[in-house]
Amino acid sequence: SATHLMHAALREVLGDHVQQKGSLVDPERLRFDFSHFQPVTADELQRIEARVNEQIRANADVETRIMPVDEAMEAGAMALFGEKYGDEVRVLSIGDFSVELCGGTHVSRAGDIGLFKIVSEAGIASGVRRIEAVTGDGALDYIGETEKQLADIGELVKGSREDTAGKVSQLLERTQKKAKRIY
Repeated sequence: SATHLMHAALREVLGDHVQQKGSLVDPERLRFDFSHFQPVTADELQRIEARVNEQIRANADVETRIMPVDEAMEAGAMALFGEKYGDEVRVLSIGDFSVELCGGTHVSRAGDIGLFKIVSEAGIASGVRRIEAVTGDGALDYIGETEKQLADIGELVKGSREDTAGKVSQLLERTQKKAKRIY
């Protein structure tokens, strides 16, 4: 279900040219490959993540219907390019935000996902990008580990989590000045 929400958010933020090229899904993480011609910026990733979490908080019902493929396409269902479909297809809707053809298992309500956190974005082939994300307890674990790492770095630079960036910047500046004096 989080994959469907992310696909809709990608199309909303990046454009209608975005098409799914592959995916891997398990209960606490996902990998989504999609068509796009350039790296996704940090701002775009933040907007995508925020949009997915907004839909999770909206907690819309997840509805599954079986219908003729032509009717599904008329209803705006997203289909995988090049996939062959039978006369009838399974259409999954998450509120008004996402409508896709899908045979997988899903949550009952969007809020059951809990939390969505993008952990990486990269190019994997010409014109194909990959986003990896975590959901639910996996997202909470990821955030907890990230906060722990930031606190550890804060201790190393003799600062707090809040001033870590400033302390690291000061250390780099001092190191560069010393390197110039040596050379």
